[in-house]
Amino acid sequence: MVAFTAEAIAPLYPHLKKSHLTSIVTPQIQHRIDLIKSWDIQPGEKILELGCGQGDCTIALAAAVGEEGHVTAVDPGSLDYGSPYTLGQAQAHLKASKLGSRITFVQADPVQYIRNVSGEFTTAVLAHCIWYFASPSVLSDILKALSTRVQRICIAEYNLTASDPRAIPHLLAALTQAAVEAHDPESTSNIRTLLSPDAINAHAVGVGLTLEKEAVLTPNEGMLDGKWETLTVVEADYLERIWAVVKDEKERAVVSAMRDSVIGSLLVVQGKGGQVKTMDVHTFVYTPAKSSE
Repeated sequence: MVAFTAEAIAPLYPHLKKSHLTSIVTPQIQHRIDLIKSWDIQPGEKILELGCGQGDCTIALAAAVGEEGHVTAVDPGSLDYGSPYTLGQAQAHLKASKLGSRITFVQADPVQYIRNVSGEFTTAVLAHCIWYFASPSVLSDILKALSTRVQRICIAEYNLTASDPRAIPHLLAALTQAAVEAHDPESTSNIRTLLSPDAINAHAVGVGLTLEKEAVLTPNEGMLDGKWETLTVVEADYLERIWAVVKDEKERAVVSAMRDSVIGSLLVVQGKGGQVKTMDVHTFVYTPAKSSE
């Protein structure tokens, strides 16, 4: 038995050394536990997780559903994608863990998988994957396909707010990356389709889902996503990315100014002796419309 705590679950996730377990993996797992509690996932559930990536939420879900539950984790990404561990390496590591028997990893397009799979699921989960989608319509397609297959749909994505001022650089960095990547239809960036909570809700309501519950969470201090996304934008070679994909002079000036605002806000945080924090997160729980008898 693995307790539903970050300290118990994190060692099952691949990590390069003990210091990474403490400083990187454990805070990430704690965040996923906070999401799962917000969604009220119960033991025995059959979870369909879409956009599972390397499986940080997957392993936490596997602990949450217990011995009678199961998590089917789907991602279309190449198994060679990712660093310091690829998707394939991370997923194989989790399958070999104490909770591996509770997990099935599938490499597939989510919509096609939902339409073709015959298994029964109680809850679908989309945790921090929407911004990876190629376009906003992908979200509507996925939610529509799920609406006849599950009892609940649970979503978590960044809220585009910074209740802690130290998260302002992260918020601005996300907007900057989204503005740049909108010019590249073949983008493989972490932020390809930036949707606000209101936009996500509009897509859900648009396919007939009912919002049952929502909340805004403040990520724990150890969550480093804000730092990583900010550093991506402030690095000197990001200017090369801007010039490579943004061809219009006025649009290039706008995104260059946005990058400058990220640098400026970072300097403000550092000038006060702080570190960049990860922005707020919005969680949703939806139910599909009941079919008429």
